[in-house]
Parts: sequence; C-alpha cells; structure tokens
Amino acid sequence: MASSNGGIVGVDNPPVEQPVVITTFNSSGTLTTASYTTAIEYLIVAGGGGGGSRFGGGGGAGGYKTNVGGTPLTVTASTGYTVTIGAGGAGGVASGSSGTGGAGYGGAGSNSVLADITSTGGGSGGAGDSESMSGVTGGSGGGGAGRFATTGGLASPSGQGNNGGNGSGTPLGGDVFRGAGGGGAGAAGSNSTGTDNTANGAGGVGLENSITGSPVFYAGGGGGAGGAIAQSTNSAGGNGGGGDGSCTGATTGSDGTANTGGGGGGGAYIAPNNQVGKSGGSGIVVVKEPAGPYLASGVWDMNALYDNVKAGTWTS
Repeated sequence: MASSNGGIVGVDNPPVEQPVVITTFNSSGTLTTASYTTAIEYLIVAGGGGGGSRFGGGGGAGGYKTNVGGTPLTVTASTGYTVTIGAGGAGGVASGSSGTGGAGYGGAGSNSVLADITSTGGGSGGAGDSESMSGVTGGSGGGGAGRFATTGGLASPSGQGNNGGNGSGTPLGGDVFRGAGGGGAGAAGSNSTGTDNTANGAGGVGLENSITGSPVFYAGGGGGAGGAIAQSTNSAGGNGGGGDGSCTGATTGSDGTANTGGGGGGGAYIAPNNQVGKSGGSGIVVVKEPAGPYLASGVWDMNALYDNVKAGTWTS
C-alpha cells in the first residue's frame, strides 16, 4: 500500500516540486515565464564601450542592473517578455600616422533590455592627439586619452556603474603617455600616471553575481593604452571581462569579453602608426524563476479502485 499519499488508497504518486528555472540570454530573444511564475530575479548587463585609439582610454563597462538579494520583480505567469542584448562598441579607428586626424574614439556599447528595464551601454574611450579627447559618458564612463590632461566619462544614469579614469598628460619619459582606464560596475577606472605598470590606467573592476548558481564577475572596464617608445606592460582590464590596453612592449591589447559587458582596451601609438582600439564585449541577461508549489499526488477514489481491480489493472 502506498504511504506517500498520506494513507489514501492508491498507487505511490509522491508530490512533485515545480523546478527553479534559470534562463541565460547571450543574444536577443523572448523570456516566456512558467505557468507558476509570478516574480523573478534578474541580471541585466549592457554592451561595453570600445577603447579609443592613439594613447586611447579604455572603454567603459556596460551598465549593470540586478535585483538578486533584493525585491523580486513581479511578472505574469505564462507570458512572453522581450529581451534585447546590447552589442559591444567598436574600437576606435586608427588610419594614417601620428596626429589627431588618424585617431578616433571608440563606439558606445548598446543597451540591454528586459521587459521595461534598461541597462545603458558603456561609454567609449577617448582618443587622439588634441585637447578634446576625454572619455564618453555611459553605463560606466570611458577613460580619457593620455596625451593631454583629460577627464573620464561619467557614469549616467547613476547606479549602473562608475566613471572612467582621467588622463594625466604626464609623460613616462619623453613623448610617452598612457590613456586612463574605463569605469567598471564595481569601481572607477584608474587615472593614468607617469609609471609603467599594469595598474597605470587599469580598467575598473566589475561586480560578482551568482544568479546562475556560480559566482561570475561582469562589467569590468577596459585598460588604457600607451605608446611612442617602449612600455613593457599593458594596462590591465578590470575583472569582469574588461580588455587590456595595448602598448609598445606588449602590442596586443584585447577586446572586452563577450557576454560580460566588459569595456575594450585602448589602442596605442606605436611609431609611426596609431593602433586601433579594441571592441567592447556584448551584454547578457539572466533570469531566475523560483521553484513553484508542489503538484499534488494522484489519488484513487473507491469507484476507480473497483474498476481497476476488476479490470486487473490495479497496482498497489
């Protein structure tokens, strides 16, 4: 005789809990909620900004929004919600040789959206060889370029990230400069200084989130770029997918990591040419639907019991 039915006559049909559902969107799509879902947790990260070229600033991380650990978002069961994943911004162009005419800002990252909640794309890194090469505003701001004193882009709207670092215009000896880091979700981008190390112009760190069940960092800022003569170390991208900046001693910078919203690294000036800035990483949306109520076990009434015993189909 079955026992999991509380002593009611019938087959052993234990109650079943409706499962937690975690859905990760690496590209745009539609979230269709389960029949028992009335509230969700979410992580929404926009695309990171691209790094600027020629002593370029690192791209700012894509805007970061989450309600994990806070108030769940009310939704309607069995309903579709549009999800848009923001692309990372392109790296700044670098045509020709030295001079502002051959350098360009990076592109801004694109917004990521879940229903009516929007995370703002990261700001691009500053670029060029003039006094108008500050970082650009975004979810996190882009870093200022390095040749003259510049300012980092602001994080706007507030609450999604941090400002980009300032370019100091301080040479590392001779005609040698480095751009500042892009802002990250967890910290501002580092200002550039007259030193040659990975912390100089580093991208701001991102934030850790465990909505998928494992801790992952998202939305790190891109590192600034150096150039002119030998610099032995890249400016590091921020933990959370931020790309490294390039420099003469370590020429290969890196793009922001896909589906983290990391900013792209800045492009160097390696005589006689400007180097292309690196692209920002695409964004991501993750949704967690909590477990639903238990489904009641099946039970038999006496008529059904009699019919099944008579037919020889009864199992106890």
